Amino acid sequence: MARGLIFDCDGVLVDSEPLAAAEIEAMLTRLGAPISRARIYDEFLGRSFSTIVATLQGQGIDLRPALPGYAEALALRFRRELRPVAGMAEMLAQLPGLRAVASSSAPERLSLSLSLTGLGPLFGPHVYSAAQVARGKPAPDLFLFAARHLGVAPRDCVVIEDSPAGLAAARAAGMRVIGFLGGSHAAPAGLARKLAALAPDALIDHARDLPKTLAGLG
Repeated sequence: MARGLIFDCDGVLVDSEPLAAAEIEAMLTRLGAPISRARIYDEFLGRSFSTIVATLQGQGIDLRPALPGYAEALALRFRRELRPVAGMAEMLAQLPGLRAVASSSAPERLSLSLSLTGLGPLFGPHVYSAAQVARGKPAPDLFLFAARHLGVAPRDCVVIEDSPAGLAAARAAGMRVIGFLGGSHAAPAGLARKLAALAPDALIDHARDLPKTLAGLG
């Protein structure tokens, strides 16, 4: 079994993607530049919010005036609605080995997500944000950063990811990668087709499938 397990957070550990997509959709509607939920999933899933801001600015949409309101609304929604992905807490409590979180979320959002869902203690100090590296996903920087802090060679790590950007980052880092379809956004985002097209080492539908899948990878 892999010596190091590196988990994405949003959509893998916490079921946050529909909540964040809804707030992005609402923010853009308030700005008079509405885009569809499908487009949000297609273009922004797995990417840092700074990347989203830069991408939309390149399309003539300036999010900066709305950012404080967005952050506040998302935090309130998380406090009301955020839950762990089904089965993830139980699986993590039983899974041996070194583990880390490597997320595109800002450190504040990452800390809030893991605190609200009670998953933080299962990772200890090994919680890393794209804000800590030069390039976010799909670049390999964040996964290599996490592996270095775990003290595990990239070839001995397995990444659990739900986004095409995350799968690409894991591959670029020289790590094996399991595509995860257990988040409630997986079906509306069309992730089964998108992730399968990238040929991950495995593709699983539920957290309970992870131990057996990891054992099969060797």
